[in-house]
Amino acid sequence: MRNVAIIGCGQTKHASRRRDVNVAEMVADAAWNAMEDAQVTPDEIDSIVDGNMQGFGGIAQAEQWMGEWIGAPGKPVLRIATGGTTGGSVAQAAYYQVASGLSDIALAVAWEKHSDSKEAGATTGLLHVALGNFFHMFNYGMDLKNLVATAAVGAAAGVAVYQARHYMHRSGCRIEHLDMVAAKDRSNAAKNKYAHLQWPNCTPDDIAKTKMIVEPFRYGHICPASDGASAVVFASEDIAKKKTDRPAWIKGLASYSDEENQMMSENSGGTGIIDASEQMACRLSAMKAYEMAGIKDPQKEIDVAEIYQPFPSQELIFAERLGLFDETTAWKATEEGETEIDGRMPLDPSGGTNATNAIGSSAMQRVLEAALQVMGKAEEHQVPKDVHNAVAHGWGGVTNYIVVTVLGDSPRR
Repeated sequence: MRNVAIIGCGQTKHASRRRDVNVAEMVADAAWNAMEDAQVTPDEIDSIVDGNMQGFGGIAQAEQWMGEWIGAPGKPVLRIATGGTTGGSVAQAAYYQVASGLSDIALAVAWEKHSDSKEAGATTGLLHVALGNFFHMFNYGMDLKNLVATAAVGAAAGVAVYQARHYMHRSGCRIEHLDMVAAKDRSNAAKNKYAHLQWPNCTPDDIAKTKMIVEPFRYGHICPASDGASAVVFASEDIAKKKTDRPAWIKGLASYSDEENQMMSENSGGTGIIDASEQMACRLSAMKAYEMAGIKDPQKEIDVAEIYQPFPSQELIFAERLGLFDETTAWKATEEGETEIDGRMPLDPSGGTNATNAIGSSAMQRVLEAALQVMGKAEEHQVPKDVHNAVAHGWGGVTNYIVVTVLGDSPRR
């Protein structure tokens, strides 16, 4: 397998409604920004991998009619859809096209334009949450505003609620710590010119004042539905060294699915006790990716992490599953400021998925943002230390699939 590096990154400004562009124009902005950043032309691109959440934009197989906008005519195009991990899967597929020798330069593109199907999305959300959350709302009082807000959150919130409650029960984490995570991420997003929800100098008290939606999630904990796109250019080692002095090398990657562990905790002794925060697929993906990357101690060797965390509890859960903190300690590290941009282990300096969630693109954004940190190009949200290794994480499938990618400032040995 050849060494592969990211040599260019491009993304769009994210918002609830990008009415200034159609899907093709929006995706083209990201694709052409990435090619410009990589200093390559469409003629130099050998292959394209793309994807979004099938049907979420109200259309299917958009690449069939927007190929000219992203420089695809005459090029092999592979479409991938793996739920919330779509962007991460797209990035990994583009990596393998170059690593295998099939292509020398590959363009990965992912997007979502939720606003084109808002009505359909709201109806789907209502159906998703009706059984899981409707009666639960009576425990703390329900009004129309709560019902609409919960519907907007959708099915993922129902799963994340169970994850959060299990994690809080076994770790000692409290809702105040979720407030801290959300405030950190919204403040980080304010430093990211592409982010959707930007809240400069947001404090935990600001988050705590927002309305309870589904316990333990307040409105200030909830990710948005964003319109936006991202793109990454992958290149072989010889080309990467010619195109840039500081590429972001792909050092390790893996993906696992764990339907069984979603239903049964490994520590339950076969009693059928459900622990939705177990997320064994993340442990396995991280172990495999670190092994490939030559990472022995992620707590010492990883400098920054971009975690797919639509809800703040997931930043804590997955940070532990990625081996960045000991079991049940991520909330303590947050409390002590270790996860801040200038902390020992910065988590989501971009604001993460909690602040920007164009779902089909979100997992690719984690790879893109990790690459920017390695390349020293994250601008205002660049962490103030040398980034030698970064890890990017995605959560999706049907809440059962994990992708992990390790990036670094030197090629894999």
